Amino acid sequence: MTKRKSHTPVTIETVADTAGVSTMTVSRVLRGTGNVSTRTRARVESAMDELGYVHNRLAGALAAAHGSQIAVIVPTLKSIVFTELLAGITDALEGIDYQPVIAITEYDQQKEWEMVKSMMGWRPAGLILANIYHVPELVSMLANSTTPVVEVMELTRKPVDMCVGLDHWAAGKAMALHLIDRGYRNIGYLGTDLQTDRSAGRRLKGFKTALAKAGIGDIAELTVRESSGITLGRTQMGTLLERHPQLDAVYFSNDAVATGAMMHCMAHGISVPQQLALASFSGLEIGQALPVPLTTVRSPRYEIGKLAVERIKTRLADRTTPKVTNAGFELITGAST
Repeated sequence: MTKRKSHTPVTIETVADTAGVSTMTVSRVLRGTGNVSTRTRARVESAMDELGYVHNRLAGALAAAHGSQIAVIVPTLKSIVFTELLAGITDALEGIDYQPVIAITEYDQQKEWEMVKSMMGWRPAGLILANIYHVPELVSMLANSTTPVVEVMELTRKPVDMCVGLDHWAAGKAMALHLIDRGYRNIGYLGTDLQTDRSAGRRLKGFKTALAKAGIGDIAELTVRESSGITLGRTQMGTLLERHPQLDAVYFSNDAVATGAMMHCMAHGISVPQQLALASFSGLEIGQALPVPLTTVRSPRYEIGKLAVERIKTRLADRTTPKVTNAGFELITGAST
């Protein structure tokens, strides 16, 4: 990943020097006005992409304005995981002179790039990204920016600037060790497409690694390319059990899917955990409110949101901040295992 720089932000003069044109020409390209040839325009745009330059839309009449926005980019609002993250962010911003501006990517990295580029044009005071996987152009742009950036929900050793999250690989491993300790050996997995939910993919890798070390080889996996939620769990649990009737435990990508699976079990007379154990990730209220509370790993979503804001506030105050903050997780031993 590109190393974040601490020097002065890239200016219109830098773009002009790189493209070999005047600042007036760059200004015309940015405004979309003036007599600029297609070839020159392409050269200027290429230089901006190379340098990670973002046009300051506050220039001119609003040049004296102070950025009071915290840009927040999340993949979806269909999951309570991200609404709780936003709750932590908004509560941490309560009573101070910053307001969150939220955008949704639907797990599309190219869409994330376009949204961040647009938001950075308004010079936000800080940027929070609920993702650590980005297109190279976005990484380059943020590496050349002095805006505080916090990637949240998952840890990375090489954040663009700062990150606050939990170790999903370790969370998966912790659940595997729990199931092994309880004596389960015929284990399956049910969840959404792992290319879409990469955090779930990291958990599954940690889970399978721990099982392999205990002598448990391949597990029965069913991943579905559809929205991760209760419906997925209820409709696909039967498919998994039909294909693999020997299972004595199933691990799920998240509590919503596990809740749907629990409904399937209740509807078909499958006793949990006597006949089949269920284990999951998230620590959602709905999972603990079930007749048989879920065994799960709780992720500190609300706390991560608050910590992300604190990191931005500390940076804006010109104080040193840690690059990586591990917010940890909690294994909740419910009645489903």
